[in-house]
Parts: sequence; structure tokens; C-alpha cells
Amino acid sequence: MKREIAERSGRDGEARAALWLRAKGWQILDRRVKTPAGEIDLVAKRGRLVAFVEVKWRRKREELDLAIDERRLSRVAAAVEAVAHRYATQGEDITLDVILLAPGAFPRHIANAWQP
Repeated sequence: MKREIAERSGRDGEARAALWLRAKGWQILDRRVKTPAGEIDLVAKRGRLVAFVEVKWRRKREELDLAIDERRLSRVAAAVEAVAHRYATQGEDITLDVILLAPGAFPRHIANAWQP
């Protein structure tokens, strides 16, 4: 039951992040991309930039600062490496971004969050 609630809130967070990105001029190319290395929540494009986006939803705004860490980002980065060629077909720049969401908090978009 707890896992189902977390899954539902995660999907809701991803939908909110996609709406927010679209409002900022991004085109959503894909959602929940599964790879052998892990899952990518959103793939978005704006201009010549393709962003692979990790979305983190927390119940409290105070928990957002601890929602993402280097271990999680490295797993997402490995997933991006597995599929980046599918989305950046015209030589676009790629970035791994994070969007942090919590009730009552403005979405926090951390562009280019992964710098190996």
C-alpha cells in the first residue's frame, strides 16, 4: 500500500513537472524511459537542448534539499548514456536536470545538475 501511494505521488509529480516545463517552452519528448541502468522520468527539448529530467516529489518543502544525491544522479546519468542517441539525433546539447516539487512550493528546476 505504501509503495502504491509513493508510485502514485511520483507519477503525479512527473505530470506536474511536465506541465511546468511545457509552460516554460519545453516540448515533452518522452516519459518514464526504462533502460537497463534505470529509469528517466522525463525527456524534454527546447531549441537545441535535450534535457533528461529526474523529478523528485516530497510531502514537505523542507525535504527537497535531501531529495537528490550524487548516487541517484549517477544512476540517472548511466540511464541517459544508454538512450541519449535516440533523442539527440541532430547534434543537440544534452543535459541532466532535476525538478524538485512539494506542496505549496514553486517548482525548483536545477539545470545541468550532473557534472561527472
